[in-house]
Amino acid sequence: MNARRLTAIVLCSAATLTMLSGCKTKGEIVVDEGVGITAVRSKCPAVGIPNYTGDMTLFRAPGSKTAANIDVVAMMTDVRMQCNQDAGDKVYAQVSFKVLGRRNDTSGARQVTVPYFVSVLQGGSAVISKRVGNVTLNFANGQDRAQATGTVEAYIDRAAATLPEDIRDRITRKRRAGDQDAALDPLADPQVKAAVARASFEVLVGFQLTEEQLAYNATR
Repeated sequence: MNARRLTAIVLCSAATLTMLSGCKTKGEIVVDEGVGITAVRSKCPAVGIPNYTGDMTLFRAPGSKTAANIDVVAMMTDVRMQCNQDAGDKVYAQVSFKVLGRRNDTSGARQVTVPYFVSVLQGGSAVISKRVGNVTLNFANGQDRAQATGTVEAYIDRAAATLPEDIRDRITRKRRAGDQDAALDPLADPQVKAAVARASFEVLVGFQLTEEQLAYNATR
């Protein structure tokens, strides 16, 4: 799961931010490939839903993927994060989300439990941790829609989320016209790019899908 494929927008406290920037606060710099230094950032991770994992479709009978055979459809939305970067050696992130469900057969009350995952990624590809949980939708008799909420927690090593001092100095060093490297983007340096990637974390949430369900989402 690549961080560039995230689909959700991050909500850190009351501020709406892009996936790259995390929770803005005084402290760390944030960088954008090809642009340079764009803002300041904290050690809080970015949060999002990877492509094709924000929906789950359950069918009445196996083998048929027609609309007439759809039983329940669930959608994950409203992903929000509260982050505490002052919790000792760990950065603590609490992520909440909603699951909206719709069923075709409205007769009788019914419970439908759907699994979800939460993963912590470093550098856009290295999976640091993954956990699986469940959310239950409670459909009332005669109702075709239901809603549930989920809350997950993630911990990130503070030291790993901190750029080394020498890398920070290379990015933020003032350059004067006429300097040999004045026109060079420090982020073009492979060592700088690698260090920035290692210090970048994401918390990903989505439905825990089977290979068949994932393929359905990707091709429908």
